[in-house]
Amino acid sequence: MEHFVVSARKYRPQTFKDVVGQQAITNTLLNAIEHNHLAQALLFTGPRGVGKTTCARILAKMINHDGTQLPDEDFAFNIFELDAASNNSVDDIRNLIDQVRIPPQVGKYKVYIIDEVHMLSTSAFNAFLKTLEEPPKHAIFILATTEKHKIIPTILSRCQIFDFKRITVTDARKYLGYIAEQQGIEAEEEALHIIAQKADGAMRDALSIYDRVVSYSGAKLTRQAVTENLNVLDYETYLNITQLILDNDIPQLLVDFNTILSHGFDGHHFVSGIASHFRDLLVCKDERTIDLLEVGETAKANYFKQSQQTSHSFLLQGIEIANDCDLKYKASRNQRLLVELCLMQLASINFDGEKKKSEPFIISPEHFKNAKVAAVSVATEAKKVIIDNEFSENIEVTRSSSIIPSEDNEAPTDSTNAASNESEDKSKLETSSNQNSSVELKGDNKEIQGNLPPSELTPNPEQAMPKKVSGLSIKSIRQKKEILARKHGEKVVTAEVLDEAINETQLHAAWDEYIQRLKHKGEKILASIMETDMPKLTDKVVSIELPADTMKNELERHTHPLMSFLKKKLQNTLITLEIQVNEQVAKKYAFTDMEKFNKLKEQNPLLEKLRKTFDLDI
Repeated sequence: MEHFVVSARKYRPQTFKDVVGQQAITNTLLNAIEHNHLAQALLFTGPRGVGKTTCARILAKMINHDGTQLPDEDFAFNIFELDAASNNSVDDIRNLIDQVRIPPQVGKYKVYIIDEVHMLSTSAFNAFLKTLEEPPKHAIFILATTEKHKIIPTILSRCQIFDFKRITVTDARKYLGYIAEQQGIEAEEEALHIIAQKADGAMRDALSIYDRVVSYSGAKLTRQAVTENLNVLDYETYLNITQLILDNDIPQLLVDFNTILSHGFDGHHFVSGIASHFRDLLVCKDERTIDLLEVGETAKANYFKQSQQTSHSFLLQGIEIANDCDLKYKASRNQRLLVELCLMQLASINFDGEKKKSEPFIISPEHFKNAKVAAVSVATEAKKVIIDNEFSENIEVTRSSSIIPSEDNEAPTDSTNAASNESEDKSKLETSSNQNSSVELKGDNKEIQGNLPPSELTPNPEQAMPKKVSGLSIKSIRQKKEILARKHGEKVVTAEVLDEAINETQLHAAWDEYIQRLKHKGEKILASIMETDMPKLTDKVVSIELPADTMKNELERHTHPLMSFLKKKLQNTLITLEIQVNEQVAKKYAFTDMEKFNKLKEQNPLLEKLRKTFDLDI
């Protein structure tokens, strides 16, 4: 059996051109070698697996090439690698310093690569300072670390620092595609993209994951195989979850979340994924930010399609809810319930609790355009027109079902039925315009056939247009009472309008009387608020100034009983109440002894003379 070499070693870059995602650093190093501007101490810093050690080895080989050597010459005798994680003592550094003094046997430079240099002890750093600052001409030090902040400043000041960046998802995916092509493996672009995302900017991790997935799936690498092997939540999961949120399908959301948990996924990871998914949808809404979405072309199309179903406000509110759940997750005792509540809140963003009719009319206004009959609104569907005849009897005109459908009948949907109904409406209207036209009337539970004048059958079009009145409004309740009173022959009592002349003295007397009533009932807080300022009367407007918004809100809550009392007491139903907030009218209370003394001194100036005469302290 042939020995297997992992891809991270097999495809390690041998030249700067092969290095992935670090073009700025490799170009700088190439120019430094070409123009002989290479520093004698270099520090390579950055995340794991981004090419620090690889670039150090490539640089160590290139600086000794003068064109006379073979291209594959590695100058192994001139390159020394030291692992500072296991050689971090002062003695190890002293041995290194002793080796530095010896010039190279082959080539021009001796290169010392110290990996994980942040692991050196403080004493070892101090022992290395002098040599690092003034090394021999033939020595070059390359230090590599993932934690630059752990290196003492005196070392950093002696080095030329190169910051390596994370490998982008796009660069990692392209390099994985190149390796798959070299190995003859058919790989889907979405599968490679998931591997690149899982690597989190580390090329070595991406290659390790790639080897594992290839061992699982064989010569054909699919997105499904990658997600199953890596046990990750791909973008399709979040697309489905978001669609359920948009559909307000809370039961299915909870079922899908339970399925996700049963597959071994962490709820914290799921919530953070939802927030990231909403962010990606928000990015898709603008062409200028769509490049920030690091996904494949197929996934980008799916993201764009779903982004058109969402609004900016929905996505921003969804991100806020998911992020709040993310912050509370670790401190929560019932983490599953926390995530389920988060999903319910997300599904309720666009849900107002009831399904409302989109059309405000039972029959569209166009249906009655030619017949000059007003369309009946949904709120006035159950109303009936009451006509008082000359004998003061309540006669109810029964509306024809062809013009206004009853609750049991539905509006015609077929075009032929609508046309026939419209023709019938026209004929009925023409018939009703005659003086001798008969209508079906109801009075005292008897059907009466009578003749009505045309003015009562064809009212003014402006009067025929019914106003939209809410079924639960005060106006509709009042109208209903009037209809019932007329039906039973009772006299309709209308609200009496009172407009007695009043002055501020009468207003203050009524105001004080209401305050005394409040105190008698035990509502002392409201009474104290009303005592803060005496009301002023300006053209039937009662105005009062309060020092705080809280006092205003409290008084507004009790405005209705207050105004009912004042209107009845003053015999004027046209007065209104206006509450203003003026913080300058707030009372200044004395708390300290000096403040209390000053308050008393304002009332009696002789107190100051008394204090000075007897030399008293406050």
